[in-house]
Amino acid sequence: MTLGRIAFLGSGETSLAGGRIFESLARFISAPLHVSILETPAGFELNASIVAGRVGDFLKTRLQNYKPTIDLIPARKQGTEFGPDNLEILRPLLRANIIFMGPGSPTYLARQLRGTLAWDIIRARHRLGATLIFSSAATISIGAWVLPVYEIYKVGEDVHTKEGLHFFSDFGLNLSFVPHWNNAEGGIDLDTSRCFVGKERFDQWRKLLPADSVMLGLDEHTGIILNCEEKTCDVSGVSSITIIKPDSMEMYPTGASFPLSELGHITSPDPVEKGIRPEVWEMAVNALNVDDEVSPPDEALKLLEQRKEARARKDFAESDRLRDHIAALGWVVQDSKEGQRLFKR
Repeated sequence: MTLGRIAFLGSGETSLAGGRIFESLARFISAPLHVSILETPAGFELNASIVAGRVGDFLKTRLQNYKPTIDLIPARKQGTEFGPDNLEILRPLLRANIIFMGPGSPTYLARQLRGTLAWDIIRARHRLGATLIFSSAATISIGAWVLPVYEIYKVGEDVHTKEGLHFFSDFGLNLSFVPHWNNAEGGIDLDTSRCFVGKERFDQWRKLLPADSVMLGLDEHTGIILNCEEKTCDVSGVSSITIIKPDSMEMYPTGASFPLSELGHITSPDPVEKGIRPEVWEMAVNALNVDDEVSPPDEALKLLEQRKEARARKDFAESDRLRDHIAALGWVVQDSKEGQRLFKR
């Protein structure tokens, strides 16, 4: 098991600073670059695919020297065809070596991903070496506790907290994240720091958390890269990050490096014992052993072309029938921005 790197951005995933972080992480990947972008954070929005697509378009240009394959994963809402338990739409995740989630609603993302197949696959891929990159809403949701930004700042609810995806609980850390740490959009009249809620309400929120909670605040257009193997952290971007512990606060400017132990005592998780379903772990391991050179049979390719024609004329019943026929041959169709692709089951 080789743990992949993890990057958190305070904002600006498609900015110059964000692009540099993506590119610095891409350099560490020797295999062909497979990027999966989940639509889940903005899955409640009618334009969820556009939100994720903008990031995909940015990475296609920014990482063009790496000739990336970029897949948008439309895992938008539980209990629907486009849900985070639908293996057919999640299949590219099994081969992804960079997985990204970004803008949207922190509370929605945590609610939709918790306990799902998608979340198990993401964690399994990280433990098999994939790089995870989170920005904005996703940065908040990955932590132990979610700052419900929209509910407090936009809706006017009282300060409260919600449980996050608690990614680092498997590593023995009680860690939460706050992006947009130094936001100043409110000018001199309104404090919009601490992810728009302001310092006063942020302090109220902190008091609601367990006493041993550790907080990591990320300034805008600034990120941190966690190297879980070498147990180091590197700050990148234009400003700084802030670590708040129960009895101390430390700020690290861009360019700084410090040991991962500054975030707490970290342990390496057992892949199965730490919450990943055994069948999902086995699926993720087996996906790495599939020969990339295996080509679909002529019959599957012919059916794929027929399906393309059916979709062009909006005959979706025929498209589904052809998809099922292709599946019977041992192949899965994935629809992406680049068109149709086949994956071996």
